Amino acid sequence: MMWFRRFAFLFACVLAFSFAAWALPKYLTPSDGGPAQRARDRRWVDTSPYFLDRQACRWIGLCGLHHLRSDPAKRWPYDDENDHDEDWDGGELRKRAAPTWEKTDEKRFIDKKRNPKERRRILKEIPDYVMKHAPLVHLYSGEDFWPSDIKDHVEHMTVYHDDKPLNSSEQDVWDLHNLHHLNKYGSYRVILRSNDDVESRPYWLHSHDNIPKPFVGGDDDRVPPVKGKGRGPEGGEPSTWFDVDKDHPLHRISDPRLHPKAQRLYSRGHKPDKEGYTRAPAVLIVVDKGSGIVDAFWMFFYSYNLGQTVLGIRFGNHVGDWEHCMIRFEYGVPRGMFLSEHEGGQAYAWDAMEKRGPNGTRPVIFSAVGSHANYALPGDHPYVLPFGLLKDVTDRGPLWDPALNNYAYHYDYLLDREQASKVRNDTLDEEPASLTPAAKNPDAPTSWFHFRGRWGDEVYSLADPRQWRFFGQYHYVTGPDGPWFKQLSRRNMCQTYTCRILYGIDPEGTWYS
Repeated sequence: MMWFRRFAFLFACVLAFSFAAWALPKYLTPSDGGPAQRARDRRWVDTSPYFLDRQACRWIGLCGLHHLRSDPAKRWPYDDENDHDEDWDGGELRKRAAPTWEKTDEKRFIDKKRNPKERRRILKEIPDYVMKHAPLVHLYSGEDFWPSDIKDHVEHMTVYHDDKPLNSSEQDVWDLHNLHHLNKYGSYRVILRSNDDVESRPYWLHSHDNIPKPFVGGDDDRVPPVKGKGRGPEGGEPSTWFDVDKDHPLHRISDPRLHPKAQRLYSRGHKPDKEGYTRAPAVLIVVDKGSGIVDAFWMFFYSYNLGQTVLGIRFGNHVGDWEHCMIRFEYGVPRGMFLSEHEGGQAYAWDAMEKRGPNGTRPVIFSAVGSHANYALPGDHPYVLPFGLLKDVTDRGPLWDPALNNYAYHYDYLLDREQASKVRNDTLDEEPASLTPAAKNPDAPTSWFHFRGRWGDEVYSLADPRQWRFFGQYHYVTGPDGPWFKQLSRRNMCQTYTCRILYGIDPEGTWYS
């Protein structure tokens, strides 16, 4: 009977492991994407040249086990002083030169002057209240992949269409001024692929010359966050600022006096602290939702996302990384803020956020090491898995002030809806007009915003020695799509359809709440 009990125990263990291998990917990725996604997954598994690897991948969820190795942020030997371009200055901030998107191509400016649509375009200023309440971003003190300039990033990429380099007779060089012309090849069929092996960690991937000055300020001007678990907009809000667009105008819940700040929408003289400048521009997109509601989207780009580790194994690397936050204003008064945290992001009432600056006007957010997800507090932020197995980590590292260097735009989502099919098929007679540069940077490029493809390498095949997949989670995933996909026309505060607003920040938050 002893052998029978041992056999039964072994059988039960194999059964339990098999069930876990089947259930865990479904738990981590609840949507299987339908038949098309399943077909793509079968083709991906078939790229492995090894029979046992393919069977282990199909039956127990362990793919590319023989590829497994450490994946540090830096590759050694690593020469911090010489592994860079000729303009590297040892980490010291450069003098503020003209924005890197500006062109000296005379033909481009001549064509623009001859275009009557360009002459009639009226450029608007960015409202002063948007800059007055611009966020401050604490990057992680041990970060290895710093903010990047989208112009520099594109210069290190090659356009691929259906997994083959795109040889276009129409265009020799793709840049921020013409990327939307790639849409005619089909969304998600066009990929910007790195010219370098990312595991060699080329200098442009790290963007060391974009490190802001270290944060050395005190706490004299710091307004701490509101602690607690309060949530929901039903606690005496004066209006429906949390659920507005041009088709669903603002409703007054009560009739309080306008906040005094609303009488100073165009106040002058805001001088941000000079600390926190980085030569990598952020992207500011201002969206008018009607009824006095304005959303200011701050987009942050990094050339590389270093995934997090589970039991020492790294998952979720990808080339290109778009993160963002959004501040919603009601008649110039900030009401709430959305942060691109992991698992769909989180919205907060304005008063809940930590703030700095004169009179606590500027919210402080914290960028996670590697993944660059944005959070409202420093510390550990577990997600998806219990017991803190998978977590983002933030701290009070170098302070980045995106108000000092940015591409600034206004976005008309109603016009974008009208032009959507023509932009998607690249049949417009002129460049799409739904995104217009702000008056402060009238020549800022807009084509890149309408690009429907991916900003980084497509998921590597199972035959690639850099790739593995355990229980549905890949070592390397496909690069992100761009800001156009961030639901800029959203009625609610959140990027997803379900949205809750926290009126307090819980530092003891757990992975399941």
